Amino acid sequence: MLLSRSGSSLYVLTIFTYPHSYKNSVNMCSSRPLGTVRPPLFSTISFAVIFFVILFAGSVFSNLSIYSFAFRTKRYDPDFLSHKIHQRFQSTSSPLPLLSVKEEIEDADIKDQNPLIPPFNVTEEERIAWFRKKLPEFEIFQSTGLTRQFSGRAKKFFGSGCEVRFFMTWISPARSFHRRELFALETLFKAHPHGCLMILSGTLDSRHGNHILKPLRDHGFRVLAVTPDLSFLLESTPAEAWLDEMKKGNKDPGEIPLAQNLSNLLRLAALYKYGGIYLDTDFVVLKKLSGLRNSIGAQSIDIETGNWTRLNNAVLVFEKNHPLLFKFIEEFSLTFDGNKWGHNGPYLVSRVVARVGRRPGYNFTVLPPMAFYPADWNRISGFFHRPKNPANSKWVKAKLLQLSGDTYGVHLWNKQSSRLRIEEGSIIGSLISDHCVLCEQIYSS
Repeated sequence: MLLSRSGSSLYVLTIFTYPHSYKNSVNMCSSRPLGTVRPPLFSTISFAVIFFVILFAGSVFSNLSIYSFAFRTKRYDPDFLSHKIHQRFQSTSSPLPLLSVKEEIEDADIKDQNPLIPPFNVTEEERIAWFRKKLPEFEIFQSTGLTRQFSGRAKKFFGSGCEVRFFMTWISPARSFHRRELFALETLFKAHPHGCLMILSGTLDSRHGNHILKPLRDHGFRVLAVTPDLSFLLESTPAEAWLDEMKKGNKDPGEIPLAQNLSNLLRLAALYKYGGIYLDTDFVVLKKLSGLRNSIGAQSIDIETGNWTRLNNAVLVFEKNHPLLFKFIEEFSLTFDGNKWGHNGPYLVSRVVARVGRRPGYNFTVLPPMAFYPADWNRISGFFHRPKNPANSKWVKAKLLQLSGDTYGVHLWNKQSSRLRIEEGSIIGSLISDHCVLCEQIYSS
């Protein structure tokens, strides 16, 4: 059946096929105005409509059945699934109905990325029981092919002449690693083009993760995402026994997602094992850090005395086997509390340094807030906004001048700033523009 228009009249070209019982099947064509169509035409149209509806429905349910199967399986690669979904929706000619399916699948995927969040409003005994039941799903505690390769991959990566070793951790899905995180990596390599960055991450150690990091590798920068071997990293440290108890399900993981607290431990263990510099993925590097030795930054100070009041662990610079790192790891294992935000991170390093700061044999430096934290978490939003009047413009220029002299980098406090857009003319926009290497889509992130 074909539609054609001649002048002002719409014509229908109808193809009839005679029954196969005829000796010679023939196609007969008739052309006439739409207003004079006889009943056989409507039968043909109805048949065609029903036929295409069946085909379309079959396609949709076929797609749904594939995705349903993927989510029913115990283990699946969400990044691979997302890639397949993207391919399928590009190939369809009817995107509107399928987009709703895609959104539902992505929502389910996001939920499935966080299945290990402890239940709230339960007793400690109930939470430990939940933890024991869920232990097989905590892949970071499992020995896998990738974890067993960690030591060899790290040795090979760091063994070929790195100017300085950098570490980061990434505990979120690979799809959550966006342009802003990539900017942090760009600024690191702008200041340290011959440095080596190892990202401890099971999610970025994947095909999707390789795709994310490929632009940096294509520019000659050395970056590797690797699945960590927690047992290997904690071997012969005070946290080795703590890890064994966790693996047996004998400890309370707390209400805070355990991965968040394990990130605090991973950075300490990696520095203790290898030495180097740890950076959060929301830290914009402004100048070389390689000149620092055994340093930690103050987040806040007492204005009257000039003494620090709180330290932070978003930036750590330490040599291998440094005794302060040993004390940090020991404190983690002895005082672990999964119910208090910051207890195993910034508050931990603050507690330990307050105790051992004046003892001989530790040899470390506490840098002032301007070194790493020139804007506290409750003021960082001002760094993202463009100046709206001459007074704002003057402040932005003065702040940029100050940062160029006293600051190694800026912690963006991603928990508070992730929803803020980088505005053109803002402090962060100017800093990234001056210190990026790919410099793509700065003001759309």
